[in-house]
Amino acid sequence: QVQLVESGGGVVQPGGSLRLSCAASRSISSIYSMGWYRQAPGNKRELVATMTSGGDTNYAGSVKGRFTISRDNAKNTAYLQMNSLKPEDTAVYYCKALFAPGQNGYWGQGTQVTVSS
Repeated sequence: QVQLVESGGGVVQPGGSLRLSCAASRSISSIYSMGWYRQAPGNKRELVATMTSGGDTNYAGSVKGRFTISRDNAKNTAYLQMNSLKPEDTAVYYCKALFAPGQNGYWGQGTQVTVSS
């Protein structure tokens, strides 16, 4: 079991940057996958990026080249660096920890990102 707390959301202008953090209540070194998902009003929750303990990454096509996921095992924290933000990136961003493939995983409470001029 693990508790996840996201931070770093806010309001930013188009073209700006934000870095989201996901702090875990325990070591993440053995957690199979740390991921970021987002949900905009009226939309389903969608994958943004995931990173396995082995360093393999997966990105949604809409963020590839703009967002970077990373994990710092020493700090028990995962990050999402978001650059060149667009209004369509506006959503609540959630962190997810998966201990093994096929499991439901654990979610954080989410952090709001608003991209607006």
